[in-house]
Amino acid sequence: MTDAPERRTRAGHGDDSIYWDKSKNRYIGAVSLGYTPAGKRNRPKVSGKTKAEVRQKLRELKKELAKGAKAPANYTVAQAVNDWLSQGLKGREVTSVDTYKSLADHHIIPPLGKAKVRDLEADELDEWLEAEAELLATQSLKMVHSVLRRSINHAQRRGKAIRNVAELVEVPEGRAGRPSKSLSLKQGEAVLRAKEGSWIHTYVVLSLLVGVRPEEARPLTWAHVHLGGSGKGKPHVDVWRSVRRHGDTKTRKSRRSLAMPRQAALVMKAHKRREQVKCLAAEKEWTEEALVFPTETGDVRSALNVRRNFRTLLKEAGFENPTEWTPRELRTSFVSLLSDHGIPIEVIARLVGHNGSGTTERVYRKQLRPVISEGAEAMDDIFGDDDGAMGEEVPEAD
Repeated sequence: MTDAPERRTRAGHGDDSIYWDKSKNRYIGAVSLGYTPAGKRNRPKVSGKTKAEVRQKLRELKKELAKGAKAPANYTVAQAVNDWLSQGLKGREVTSVDTYKSLADHHIIPPLGKAKVRDLEADELDEWLEAEAELLATQSLKMVHSVLRRSINHAQRRGKAIRNVAELVEVPEGRAGRPSKSLSLKQGEAVLRAKEGSWIHTYVVLSLLVGVRPEEARPLTWAHVHLGGSGKGKPHVDVWRSVRRHGDTKTRKSRRSLAMPRQAALVMKAHKRREQVKCLAAEKEWTEEALVFPTETGDVRSALNVRRNFRTLLKEAGFENPTEWTPRELRTSFVSLLSDHGIPIEVIARLVGHNGSGTTERVYRKQLRPVISEGAEAMDDIFGDDDGAMGEEVPEAD
């Protein structure tokens, strides 16, 4: 039996107050500590789903107060955030740290940076989040809130904050994000004809016809590309690495081996010959550990480099606004084209390396269509390559 909401009552100095907040759908507990030197009421708060949970949190809060654990009077939100960015993210990917820093620099420090951590109020953060909701998509808004919450948690562990008021507030819905797009069949055919003979053409063919992630394609080596032939089985690619920390794929099921359609195998074979010729011309020894899509210096291409070259290819393919597209949408198109062709969501989920069809359905829900049949060589059917199969079929690997 759940607790019934109770009417809010006025608490005396040092008394506990527990009341139901309809807007947050939670119970709020507060301890009245009089007034701050600025004349504001000093009422540290906690929240919970039940009154029992709130009472326990209030007891813990009062223990902290009894120990005299007080945040430094002048410790600001900006200091807390910057301390977390510099001390609390050791071992994280550089790209993740850069993202957190950018969110903090643009959406936390300007509006809240000067505020004292110990004086922050839930109402103040509610107003801040409502204002940011007009600028940010929901996912970005959740990330901004997470940065503040984790920064104050970091301060608590170092005795610079008593409570984390960011845990009291709910994140509102933000602006609708830009929906992912997928190529139509006609656009897909145009993309597959553009810049033939270049590395970016090969990259697009592999991404669109096999469905690998951008972070999986960029570090791919020839040791993980199997072009088939007599007795070598069907052409396939081992998606076992990514540019993520430690080279791991996104999830365990992201580590998979995928058969290549005939067109992809032919393009990859021609690309390998070109790379071998370049290696010979440079008087270098060819190795299967070489990158499939290297820079001129043999390094892994950056996401920015791939994006620029991809948009150049789109321009040649006749797209009016190439800047509206990203390489990741080749993968979205892979899902969309397979779904249109009648491939079940469970099969698509395995191909794109999701832990289950629920993830596929949630992420690509606008691209998925009702399905009635299966097909293992759908891309060959979709793009109608009649050059004949290369090699023999091999068992599917997860």
